[in-house]
Amino acid sequence: MASASEYIADLASRGQHHFSTAEIRVALGVSLPAVRASLRRLKRRGVIADPHRGFHVIVPPEYRRLGCLPPEQFVPRLMEHLGKAYYVALLSAAELHGAAHHRPQSFQVMLAKNRRPIACGEVRVQFVARHDLARTPVVEKQSPRGRMRVSSPEATALELVGYADQCGGLDNVASVLAELVEMIDGLKLIEAARLCPIAWVQRLGYLLDLTEHRGLADALVDHVREHAAVLAPLVRAKPTARAERVERWKLAINASVEPD
Repeated sequence: MASASEYIADLASRGQHHFSTAEIRVALGVSLPAVRASLRRLKRRGVIADPHRGFHVIVPPEYRRLGCLPPEQFVPRLMEHLGKAYYVALLSAAELHGAAHHRPQSFQVMLAKNRRPIACGEVRVQFVARHDLARTPVVEKQSPRGRMRVSSPEATALELVGYADQCGGLDNVASVLAELVEMIDGLKLIEAARLCPIAWVQRLGYLLDLTEHRGLADALVDHVREHAAVLAPLVRAKPTARAERVERWKLAINASVEPD
């Protein structure tokens, strides 16, 4: 019968850095209390960490100060363990696409329903809800521990605007967009726009104009003209009574936006 340390060393030697309580219990053939006691000892030594109850990660020496694996190295396996559809989203997706204006404090993951955030050592994972996430265009990116689903650059741009409160506000969103535009394809942007609320498209078009990316903005004009039935506010929670109107986007500019 192998020990917990031997089981973990064998997993790591095969490039596997994730396991469940049920898996190690079966492998060792011992009781649940005995397994949990062994795991507590390994956790105190910093050998493993627990991002989620019953789901453990092996922490290599280079990440011991972090107290966990980096989130991109365990989130895909955790979502598989939980049976949840997901994709990396918002500022974390923008960073993975090369727009790292401000490194996000939390790794942002889109799910169909809200979940409590994860705190594992220094690692933070924030879950954001989008009920129709299956419609979102995604791409796959490689991490040192496997592949992960990431919203496409075009979908990321639209969601940054749609979830601006989760992304540091429109000033920060505009700054990130100024870098993300290099990865955005105009035709794919139109396709992604058809899958999200029209107000997101209106706001994104305005921000693209504001950051002097008129070519991409022009790609959205016809879609807005066809589908925007009402004047939308740039910032949903603010009044629009005295706001400037921009007819190109059917938008009330009820806040100033100042990209860095």
